Amino acid sequence: MADQIVITEKTSQAKDVRAAIGSRYGVVLPAEGHLFDLLEPQDVVPGWKRWTPILLRPQELYGTRPAKGGNKAAKLKAIREALRTAKRVWLATDCDREGQLIGQEILEHYKYRGEVMRVLFTAQDTQTIRQSFDRAKPNSDYARLYAAAVARRQADQIYNLSLTRTATVILGKGARGVIGVGRVKTPTLAIVCRRELEIRNFVPVTYFEVVATAMVEGGEFKMRYAPRERILKREIVESVVAAIRDFEGPLGVRVEGKRQGPPKPHDLPSLQKLCASRFGWAAAKTLEIAQELYDGQGKKIITYPRAEVRYLPETLIGDVPKIVAGLQAGRSFSTIPVPAVPVIRKGKSGSFYDKGLEGASHHAVIPNVNTIEKLRDVWPRLSSDEKKLFDVIAGHIWPPSCRISATARQPQRLIRADFRSRPQAANTLILDGVQHSRNGNPPMKKVTMRSCFLRCKTAKPRDCGTLPSKTRKPGHRRAIMKVL
Repeated sequence: MADQIVITEKTSQAKDVRAAIGSRYGVVLPAEGHLFDLLEPQDVVPGWKRWTPILLRPQELYGTRPAKGGNKAAKLKAIREALRTAKRVWLATDCDREGQLIGQEILEHYKYRGEVMRVLFTAQDTQTIRQSFDRAKPNSDYARLYAAAVARRQADQIYNLSLTRTATVILGKGARGVIGVGRVKTPTLAIVCRRELEIRNFVPVTYFEVVATAMVEGGEFKMRYAPRERILKREIVESVVAAIRDFEGPLGVRVEGKRQGPPKPHDLPSLQKLCASRFGWAAAKTLEIAQELYDGQGKKIITYPRAEVRYLPETLIGDVPKIVAGLQAGRSFSTIPVPAVPVIRKGKSGSFYDKGLEGASHHAVIPNVNTIEKLRDVWPRLSSDEKKLFDVIAGHIWPPSCRISATARQPQRLIRADFRSRPQAANTLILDGVQHSRNGNPPMKKVTMRSCFLRCKTAKPRDCGTLPSKTRKPGHRRAIMKVL
């Protein structure tokens, strides 16, 4: 029997590891996710078999037992037999908290006392896997990660089962079935229910807005009166209209430069949120496609998708030129100019920030530097959804002239009407949804060169009228007094 073994998290992972290292580190044996389940409460304390509203917390931790289903029994047997003679174990499961638990719980259950090395890789191509084995560290370095995984699992067992039994016994009297309570499901349902109640209890209230159409030499544009609170009385809005009717005077125009840093690379939540809004994908679909790009046969073009943070380690700075060059070979990014030497942005506001990775198992998801040169060959094999997701991931490492490093400067434009000769008139206007104040420094967000004409000199309102009421946000209904 071999004196070394490698344990992976799943069969596809074992296949990639074998292709990368052969038998250099011993026989490669796959798990099948969690090979152990926690004991049930009645297995720990027989008196807990009867459901009562009590806290199901044993004196020690809940023990484990072999899981059932799939091919778990056969895979566990193969690993158990290999552990009897193995002097060293290489844990090559996923590089997150759950991956640490999946591998180490096997060793803890069988009380393995040999040497254990931890292999962490954020991509599953051959080169990355080989480098990860070369950089393997003692598994004891990840004791806190394993402890966190155990604590999460034990807490779920204790509180989920305790609250489920309590809710079923107390709230479900006379009803059939179990009232399930879970750490994720219950608060999610609470959010949905709360929003549903808000919709059911919605009572529309009419409010008024004033829109002025300013006539200038180059054409016309609209300005909206924006008081601090909504106007609910018609007489107030009519007084505003009367104050600005027939106004003719200069519009102040000021152009200011504004610096805007590039977006950070994605973590999994931000990636799922963007794909939901852009493509209408469920979170599970985004993760499924990302997983396929990560470990799919003949793909492996992104790093580990279950990213927890939106930062990259500073050790990856040297990979930037290669990633940029690889992306430029594709059609999507070939026409975007980049500087000869990218200016790397470090620190909290940048992309490379080692402190931002403290406590995280893996960095933001980015294109895989070790397979980027093969992207042109891989691209035709990708589905349309896979191409969309890769472009989203690559787009956040690609700046306007290198998004990973550049800071964009945008001209911001402010237009302001001077109503000082009419103290009762509006002192705040909104242009294209952006608020402008007569006094002080107005917010500049979303004000661009498209917001107004380049040469605005005078404006002359015409007449006024009333548009039909229109329901807007919950709690309000809008009626517009329009000044033309």
